[in-house]
Amino acid sequence: MKLNIAHPTTGRQTRFEMDDEQKFIFVELLLHWTPCFCGYGRRNGERRRKSVRGGIVSPRGEHGPALWSTDTEKPRMRGPKRALKIHKFFNLSKEDDVCKYVNTYRRTFMTKSGKKVSKTPKIQRLVTPSTLQRKHARIADTKKRIAKVRAEAADCQKLLDTRLKEQRERRSESLARKRSRLSAASKPSA
Repeated sequence: MKLNIAHPTTGRQTRFEMDDEQKFIFVELLLHWTPCFCGYGRRNGERRRKSVRGGIVSPRGEHGPALWSTDTEKPRMRGPKRALKIHKFFNLSKEDDVCKYVNTYRRTFMTKSGKKVSKTPKIQRLVTPSTLQRKHARIADTKKRIAKVRAEAADCQKLLDTRLKEQRERRSESLARKRSRLSAASKPSA
């Protein structure tokens, strides 16, 4: 069985193979090293964990520090890629240019043809004049559409009002005609 053990604070990873007996001993050690494991969680009704997916191996313990994973430090290969995270990483203000700070983790390497090339990550969520222009255009378009819909609704309402008024007038005229006919029929002829 192959095991891959990582130590995120130093950025180191160790891979090694072991047979079933060694695996059993290693898992037992892990269970003893991780605090409050004992197969059960701290809360009532929490699911019992029957296997260890990965645990923080404490530097102190019965068997001493795990030197194979924590003895050396390896620097981060890549820095942050998102604009806000770069701001946070370098403690920048809003006015500072993020593109200048990406050069601190520029990678240089040789291509197959023997040419020396350097690369930096493409910054995501970067606020540029073109993105602002697109945003303003989008907002203007929505405002234009809303104004158009409101104007059409007002025109429709005007048309409905005029038709209702005409309908009422026609109805009152027909009722007046009926009344005059009825009154003429009810009057005795002299």
